[in-house]
Amino acid sequence: MEYLKADLKQKQKIFAEDGSHVSIIRILMSDGTSANVIYRIMRWFAIHNLAIIAYLFQWLNKLLNGCVIGIGADFDKGFVIMHPVGIVINSKVKGGQNITLESGVVIGDEKGKSPHFGENIFIGAGAKVIGQLVVENNVKIGANAVLTKDAPMGATMLGIPAKPYQKNMNKDV
Repeated sequence: MEYLKADLKQKQKIFAEDGSHVSIIRILMSDGTSANVIYRIMRWFAIHNLAIIAYLFQWLNKLLNGCVIGIGADFDKGFVIMHPVGIVINSKVKGGQNITLESGVVIGDEKGKSPHFGENIFIGAGAKVIGQLVVENNVKIGANAVLTKDAPMGATMLGIPAKPYQKNMNKDV
């Protein structure tokens, strides 16, 4: 319950950034909240060695929200799913606090090795994070980026393959 409260508080914080009034009704009824709740219930059953029940909740998330999150995927407090449709997360993924996902995000493994996320991470719509890599703290991964290598602290990763954004990277010489 503690983790779910932190998730909802983080979502409230994200909504309040645009200056709009944020009510608990808006947060609870927003796209992605049910996926968060089901994920946290699934993790509780997985942690308590009730995998068969955890798999039922995984299936329910797929059915109701169009996302697949492996029962071993472990995110700390402040995990927020903004739009769940198309999200796929491998069971071996580990993540720190305050991770936000948009729609269509795929976080997968490569040859049995999965990504590890620090804290305060934003992953944009359609982004892919694949393989054994580390995403350090305060990283933003842009929409449709494909990250296959480590992301340094504070970076904004863009492109295919994703690289740190530099202000003048596309300037003609």
